[in-house]
Amino acid sequence: MQNMLHGFSVALEPQNLMFCLLGVVLGTVIGMLPGMGSASGVAVMLPLTLTLDPVTALIMLAGLYYGTEYGSTISAVLISTPGDGAALVTVIDGHQMALKGKAGQALAIAAISSFVAGTISVVFLSVLAPFFAAISLNFGPPEMFALMVLGLLTVGGIVGKNPVKGILMAVVGAMIAMVGIDSQTSTLRFAFDRSELYSGVSLVAVVVGIVALAELATQGAAGQMKPIRTRFRDMILSRKDLRKASGSIGRGGLLGFIIGILPGAGPTLATFFTYGVEQRIAKDKSQFGHGDIRGVAAPEASNNAAVNGAFIPTLTMGIPGSATTAILLGAFILFDIQPGPQLFEQQGELVWGLIASFYVGNILLLALNLPLAPVFASVLRIKYTYLYPVVLVVAIVAAYAVSSRMFDAFLAIGLAVFGVFMKKLDYPVAPLVLGLVLGGMVEGELRRSLAIGDGSLVIFLDRPIAMGLMALAVLLVVGPQIIRAIRRRSRAGRLEQPADDAQREAKSEVDA
Repeated sequence: MQNMLHGFSVALEPQNLMFCLLGVVLGTVIGMLPGMGSASGVAVMLPLTLTLDPVTALIMLAGLYYGTEYGSTISAVLISTPGDGAALVTVIDGHQMALKGKAGQALAIAAISSFVAGTISVVFLSVLAPFFAAISLNFGPPEMFALMVLGLLTVGGIVGKNPVKGILMAVVGAMIAMVGIDSQTSTLRFAFDRSELYSGVSLVAVVVGIVALAELATQGAAGQMKPIRTRFRDMILSRKDLRKASGSIGRGGLLGFIIGILPGAGPTLATFFTYGVEQRIAKDKSQFGHGDIRGVAAPEASNNAAVNGAFIPTLTMGIPGSATTAILLGAFILFDIQPGPQLFEQQGELVWGLIASFYVGNILLLALNLPLAPVFASVLRIKYTYLYPVVLVVAIVAAYAVSSRMFDAFLAIGLAVFGVFMKKLDYPVAPLVLGLVLGGMVEGELRRSLAIGDGSLVIFLDRPIAMGLMALAVLLVVGPQIIRAIRRRSRAGRLEQPADDAQREAKSEVDA
């Protein structure tokens, strides 16, 4: 409690409060742009925050993160095109409500669900984060290496339809992290005689190019839909609506937070899972998919709770809980702050100020979005031919401004082309970013582990926690293959059985 009170004193400082407000407003606007999402929004704004105090910058970026989650709901409801993957489920019932003239009610229940679940989940975050940090204090280099490998494989396996593609992208990101001069041996690696690469590849250039610019190019080519209009008076909810949605909000918040804690799961998985649970337990399932208010309340509560839950592994172990927290992890690194077991002891003011800002941000979002949702929705009527070029220029200038080198701006543009092809071929971006962020740390922890074990890999078998984490990482890779092989064999056995029966019947008929 004392830590939280100190955190509120930090979060409520005028400068931090102003940038928190700026973050949630920008997040809401960026989140409404179809396809942009929280990862792209944070990628665009990250370079512009590097001149700020670290706690102020992180409060703003966190506000932008959960602001985009609500902003994406607006486009999901009004034009059936979510700004972020986490709002895909909201389209199912939210847009149907809009078509029935209940767009305002859909946006209102989304705001209330996000606020209630977000507030409750921040309480859980405040209680559980120090507990996870205390456990993580027992982790040495072998345990940290094993945990980072597990995190890379987890995010690589969960993000995207094909786990192999996800893991491959994580490896590519780790390879990019090795570009430049090795800090221990001073050996030049993969620089291709370019002096700009001696210090490594700019994280900001990669994030801006492969996430933000690639998304702009993809969505700009997709065209624009005409949004359904809504008014403030349409956002008034009846007591019956609130009673009907209350259980869904509670269950969605709890499930979302639990799933959000899992490294790599993120809010998208949480919303799909929560919606499925609501459908199964509902007494009346007939309205799901046709404008049921529970179909909006549950995923929106789950979405916001998962965002807060994702910060637990990010802050306490340095393992991002979602694609966006992978980019936020990069922000910590750029500010020379190392997330992990020591963070709560070494940067207590920053951590508790950031957590307290989640409370403040949730209140700001509710205060803004209930009365001003129709105003924010008017952004969707601006032509993308005017809107996207502005975002494009801001992103390129941001890539240049970090190092004042045109090389980084051109690198971002080149990576944007690569990112577009990745999207077309369905290669996920998040594992690549995570591999880039964690690549250097994985290498450092491996070297320290080998130094402890006198150069022997047996060190990972001598440490129970490290061995358990490595075993889990191996199981994560081979487990799906084994399950798939068992299913194929079982399916083949079921197909062979009727064939054998048919042969026996035919033989008996011939004999007869």
